[in-house]
Amino acid sequence: MAKNLTTKILEAHLVEGELVPGTDIALKVDHTLLQDATGTMAILEFMAMGVERVKVELAAQYIDHNLLQTDNRNADDHVFLMTAAQRFGVHLSKPGNGVSHQVHLERFGVPGKVLLGADSHTPSAAGLSMLAIGAGGLDVAMAMAGRPFHLPCPRVMGVRLTGRLPAWVSAKDVILEMLRRHTVKGAVGKVIEYYGPGVETLSATDRATIGNMGTELGATSSLFPSDRRTREFLESQGRGACWIPLSADPDATYDEYDEIDLSGVEPLIACPSSPDNVVPVREVKGTKVDQVIVGSSVNSSFRDLMTVCRILEGRRIAPHVSFNINPGSRQVLENVADQGGFLMLLTAGAQIHQPGCLGCIGMGQAPGTGQVSLRTFPRNFPGRSGTRDDRVYLCSPETAAAAGVFGEITDPRRLGELMSWPGVTNPDRYLTDDSGIIFPLPPGEAEKVEIVTGPNIIPFPQFEELPEELTASVIIKVSDNISTDTIMPAGNKVLPFRSNIPAISEFVFNQLDPDFPGRARTAGNGVVAGGENYGQGSSREHAALAPRYLGIRAKLAKSFARIHKANLINFGILPLTFKDPADYDRINQGDTVRFRGLRRLVASGAVEIPLEVNGRELLFLLQVSGRERRELVAGGALNLVKKGTE
Repeated sequence: MAKNLTTKILEAHLVEGELVPGTDIALKVDHTLLQDATGTMAILEFMAMGVERVKVELAAQYIDHNLLQTDNRNADDHVFLMTAAQRFGVHLSKPGNGVSHQVHLERFGVPGKVLLGADSHTPSAAGLSMLAIGAGGLDVAMAMAGRPFHLPCPRVMGVRLTGRLPAWVSAKDVILEMLRRHTVKGAVGKVIEYYGPGVETLSATDRATIGNMGTELGATSSLFPSDRRTREFLESQGRGACWIPLSADPDATYDEYDEIDLSGVEPLIACPSSPDNVVPVREVKGTKVDQVIVGSSVNSSFRDLMTVCRILEGRRIAPHVSFNINPGSRQVLENVADQGGFLMLLTAGAQIHQPGCLGCIGMGQAPGTGQVSLRTFPRNFPGRSGTRDDRVYLCSPETAAAAGVFGEITDPRRLGELMSWPGVTNPDRYLTDDSGIIFPLPPGEAEKVEIVTGPNIIPFPQFEELPEELTASVIIKVSDNISTDTIMPAGNKVLPFRSNIPAISEFVFNQLDPDFPGRARTAGNGVVAGGENYGQGSSREHAALAPRYLGIRAKLAKSFARIHKANLINFGILPLTFKDPADYDRINQGDTVRFRGLRRLVASGAVEIPLEVNGRELLFLLQVSGRERRELVAGGALNLVKKGTE
């Protein structure tokens, strides 16, 4: 029987279950990825398991998010991560070496492998035909300890690409077209697999852009074949020996289909404040732009930055525009400099920053009040930039550069009046330098390393098991598409507390309701009510861990985003969905709710969970696996691991 590529990779890594969409499966993990916003807690969780050395082929820890050292906390955490990486056999990418996704693509990615990363944009590795999946830190820590990764078996959406992108249109416009068609929840529970003759026209870094932002569709992952373009990139990195050919069988079938004629794609832009609020650039042309940022976790490759350099060559950025460049890696920076791009940017008036996430995670670069910011980032959720009521648009490097030249949102095809299309391609051979990577020590030497913990690193909190009876208060009620940024904000004010759960819990729902932590503590036990696609966005497990610390025992929603639902279960929070969505209107903030026989119902496999609200019984659905039920009863996955009964 003909198979698609996703099925082939899943079959090769399947250790539990059957490939039936929606059922629980477990995969062997080859590579793991941590970044510093998630890695400190994940390393603490790994240490709590008592494992002496990582048990995957390759584990990597990146320091790319929390680069601002405004006090001791980030610097202390960096030392903790460095020493822990040496102790446990993890590759460590130092501050300034680059964003995890770009560096992993350059130096570590291997076609056909399964990569599990504590970052929702881990599917950037689709650029090298890896089945790369974002997850919470605890799931990654467990994979590092040699345990398989559990997830619902995904459906596979096949997207056939034909044609070739026209001038001034790039891969960013392709994924924006997908978001325009399918929305931020259109690919929940799916892997998006791209195939067809148009695939070969896209470079590995083009594919990485599409894979990165597939996350914004809610997708479990995205995937491209491993072909001559994959080999071309690996050889340019001096890693050609890693290449193997991989593709779907000629007559492969998919659970769903879509098709994009690349030649018909036009410049697109996501308007405030959601990645799926997509329109053609021409529809919002003329909007004054105050800030432009190119780079960070997506569109930060050589091709993307060098395209901007060529557009700005010999020109000046509009006087009122702040134009920023965030390279994806030091390698990108070195190669752009080697091609003369540095001088083009500097003479045009651009600001060049160190390789890192920076403004993408709210670490600086916040726009001013009422200002319009064009970014090549993957997300524009409300307030993520660090500015309340921000006006952030998402666009391609070409559209960003055009805004820099003209000072307003401009269809980049207008640049054709000033110059020829740059047509930048990736180098045949990159300048490479791995001095920014600390490679693992041999086991004998690693055992002698002392892990250094600063005063801000607090041990993982202990959580109680699920009780039989539970009375709780509705601490907050929220609407549809609430992101993890809204639940647990990022930025330079909050993220330094990432390894201190008591401190970071004070910021839960800070954007919507600064009084939430106080009310939750007063209530003792609490629940949160939400709408559709609750918990979309970042994989940060703090959006589950910090509410659990404050006493949240259940979340009631119309539907959940995949990673957040898994994180809730990991920390013993019940993810309950309304059986009748109309019941959402029957619950309000401040209501008292009662669960009776809760532990017995969860343990016995009950799907329907009754909940008494203001004297009226409402029914909720608990759609989880048997393993997840055991985790919920135990009060969280780590409790179950410590018991040795998982």
